[in-house]
Amino acid sequence: MRRFELAFVVGLVCILIPLGSAFSAENLNAYSIWPENWARPMFEEFEKATGIHVNFLRFSSGEALARIIAEKNNPRVDLLFGGPVETHIAGIKEGIFEIYKPPTFGVLSARFKDPEGYWIGIADDPLVFMSNNKFLKENNLKPPTSWEDLLHPAYKGMLQMADARTSGTAVTRIFSILEVFGRDENKGFEYMKKLRKNVQVYTKSGGGGTIPVGLGQAGAGIFFIVDALKTKQEGYDVVISFPKEGIGTSVEAIALLKGAKNPALGKKMIDWSTSPAMQNLYAKYKINFVPAHSEVKTEASLAEVLKGAKIFPIEETWAGQNRKRIVERWISDVLPQ
Repeated sequence: MRRFELAFVVGLVCILIPLGSAFSAENLNAYSIWPENWARPMFEEFEKATGIHVNFLRFSSGEALARIIAEKNNPRVDLLFGGPVETHIAGIKEGIFEIYKPPTFGVLSARFKDPEGYWIGIADDPLVFMSNNKFLKENNLKPPTSWEDLLHPAYKGMLQMADARTSGTAVTRIFSILEVFGRDENKGFEYMKKLRKNVQVYTKSGGGGTIPVGLGQAGAGIFFIVDALKTKQEGYDVVISFPKEGIGTSVEAIALLKGAKNPALGKKMIDWSTSPAMQNLYAKYKINFVPAHSEVKTEASLAEVLKGAKIFPIEETWAGQNRKRIVERWISDVLPQ
């Protein structure tokens, strides 16, 4: 009996120690649009710095936005972390965010903050073309340097890119195309209909097509640079290029939810994320974002890739206000082609 009692006590202690350590930290709840392999190290570093533990679930931006709107009257989380800012602007229209201006608010440039403080930028993320080198050689092609290049017959059924029903990457891509066509929606959608014929599959998440391109299962695609460079860094034989007409970049943002159960903890996360404390960690964890804070330098190899590229910011207000309508048109006019 004594042995049994001792084993029971030891087992109970083993159970309680991890539980005790979990409950010793304050807990913040978040939906992250960043994939887990980027979000988790940031949240772990935040916990080291503040003692605040972050419980999070990862969703694509469209899914996260839909979830927060559905939970509007009883928020399940305190914070929306990451994702293209058009998602956050669409959320302002739905009344799901709370105003908060962190200490860095006055330091950040205008495009990295909502004037009223509904969202704050934590990074910039340009789109790029990414192609499989073997595919290019086999088809006697150079890396695409024009939007028109992606209409080449060799790409028929060989392009992968994100689905606008779920992905913010796709929304940024659509608004990039519309910008290239001078916001002439008819011309932009005509181009997208032609491009559709070369698309093998529209992926649920923004980076979903990167590995198929890396493996040569697809020839090329349009991705955020953070996903494309990760694929290259992992050793896949891919090349990154930019269209001469230009391509869009989107601010990655963070926002406090209206009705958050832990608003004070959410504000601390925003303070930390918008400062050099977090953004200096991008290079350490090989997260290829351009920092939003002017005091943080862009990692050298990333800066080299971007050198000479024609990149324009997506006008956030225009995109946010028209997001729902444009996505619905893409679903009805482009997807069925």
